[in-house]
Amino acid sequence: MAASEEEAAQQQIDEIEALSSIYGDDWCVVDEDEKIYCIKINDCLDQPKWTVCLQVILPPGYPTAEPPIYQLNAPWLRGQDYMELANSLEEIYVQNLGESILYLWVEKIREVLIEKAQSSDPEPDIKKTSEEVDEDDGDDFLLDYQPVLEDPIKMLNYVTPESHEDEELPPIHHGNPVTDRRSTFQAHLAPVVTPRQVKRVLEKLYENKKIASATHNIYAYRIYCEDKQTFLQDCEDDGETAAGGRLLHLMQILNVHNVLVVVSRWYGGILLGPDRFKHINNCARNILVEYNYVHSADLCKDSEELPKELVTWFVNVRCAIEGWQQ
Repeated sequence: MAASEEEAAQQQIDEIEALSSIYGDDWCVVDEDEKIYCIKINDCLDQPKWTVCLQVILPPGYPTAEPPIYQLNAPWLRGQDYMELANSLEEIYVQNLGESILYLWVEKIREVLIEKAQSSDPEPDIKKTSEEVDEDDGDDFLLDYQPVLEDPIKMLNYVTPESHEDEELPPIHHGNPVTDRRSTFQAHLAPVVTPRQVKRVLEKLYENKKIASATHNIYAYRIYCEDKQTFLQDCEDDGETAAGGRLLHLMQILNVHNVLVVVSRWYGGILLGPDRFKHINNCARNILVEYNYVHSADLCKDSEELPKELVTWFVNVRCAIEGWQQ
């Protein structure tokens, strides 16, 4: 083991021991060999209203050369809330390159939760908005349920107040469908550089009766603004709770930009539990790889490419430990 790797390994050991001592039962070791950990964070009230589960994987180069791989889990945390919190964590990493940052991340998340608890924000609505229920209810339970779907295109109206028929419709590509227990998943991809193009692609997809009839059409997009050197990004669950945020987080891990990914799911009547998230992300990753959207991980100091195997493994691990939160 090189000296730098030994230093990183010792820093990880010291950090984990400190965090375990500080947070006690809220700190959970999922897999010590693989360096997978979870911590449950709340708003410090006697009866907490706002809670987030932070899941992290520590790569060999953390903290000296690589950032932690992380996932934020909470029934209420999606869309704009997810993006703002994720951006805050990434800013902390950039501002503290080479240093241990998990404590800073935890306390930043807690700060956000306390602000929510002290503000006039309504309590989180933790009702499930998809047809899936907790695994304890039985994975083979059949449901005769047709969710009332809101129009996912209306989300983009705030950035496209007027009709722009002359906006060029990008080419739309379709991935290979995946079927598991009568549920079918298929990814669609389009290069986009403006929110209007995102809207046009969604409208075009919904002209297809089969896609329009899908139980969920989850999407996420990232557009790089060259002039401001920032990302314009957003996601939509379309009734599949937290799926949009997970999809967008995968795109952030892969460091893709100027692309829209939509994953359609046709529910077949049998609950899949966490496997549904695995299929959504795997379909998205496969089509991004197929059309050469996988780039170097910009957050890594040496800009080394994140191995596809690591991404797939992380997605599977994250889904496997999905149930670890209350």
